[in-house]
Amino acid sequence: MTAVAAKIVVRGLSKSFPDGRGGQRTVLDGMNLTVDDGAFVSIIGPSGCGKSTTLNVIAGLVPPSAGEVELAGCPVVSAQRQRTPVGYVFQQPRLLNWLTVRQNVEFALEAGDVPRDVWSSRVERALRLVGLTEYATTFPLRLSGGQQQRVAIARALATEPEVVLMDEPFSHLDEITSTRLRAELMDIWQRTRKTILFVTHDISEAALLSDRVVVLGRGGRVVAEQTIDVGRPRTGAEDRLFEIERAMRVLAASWWTDGAEAAAR
Repeated sequence: MTAVAAKIVVRGLSKSFPDGRGGQRTVLDGMNLTVDDGAFVSIIGPSGCGKSTTLNVIAGLVPPSAGEVELAGCPVVSAQRQRTPVGYVFQQPRLLNWLTVRQNVEFALEAGDVPRDVWSSRVERALRLVGLTEYATTFPLRLSGGQQQRVAIARALATEPEVVLMDEPFSHLDEITSTRLRAELMDIWQRTRKTILFVTHDISEAALLSDRVVVLGRGGRVVAEQTIDVGRPRTGAEDRLFEIERAMRVLAASWWTDGAEAAAR
């Protein structure tokens, strides 16, 4: 049986920022993480534990203070010099309101130096994946919040990235819309098999979407991991999924305490 290659490898990753008092505040401290090709992995943890910073370093948006990151075997240097295509979906859609849906997706293609002769097919496929083909000429302010986030997902997928990073993309939406978009994201992932690293503070969301959940504690260290051994497609009503989620909730309090982090060290 052929071994699955790692698409994301993080080794000894540390990141500190100035604390405004002449010192440094450590957000990530010796983090290690591996995400296999085609896997859906979520990172959960309390606010301020370095979840978003992890994605930003992997994307090449901010440099690490120590350690290294590889995507598809290539070291990450910066977003501008990234050799492995990466799509990024932020918490807010970050659309350009003066451009249509189609033009917003094309903007990502232009920024990614994608040849113009494939723009039309790329945009059409991406909008079809998120169910927004009929909204191609619509401006963002005429869309609902859920539709705007679909455009953001389409924009990330249009460049045909090997890795998709998602930073709490549904946290600002109402629960009905979030539930619908989670189902759509699972369907998109099963059709594309992109490697997805997904950040959330929602244990239920992480358990539903993921193959594996990585838990960060305060101080930016991995304190636990949980494999989600539930078949797909999932509805969220599976007994085994409920058992895993319940166990994760029971342990969450200890995962996110200083004691658990000390034990993890």
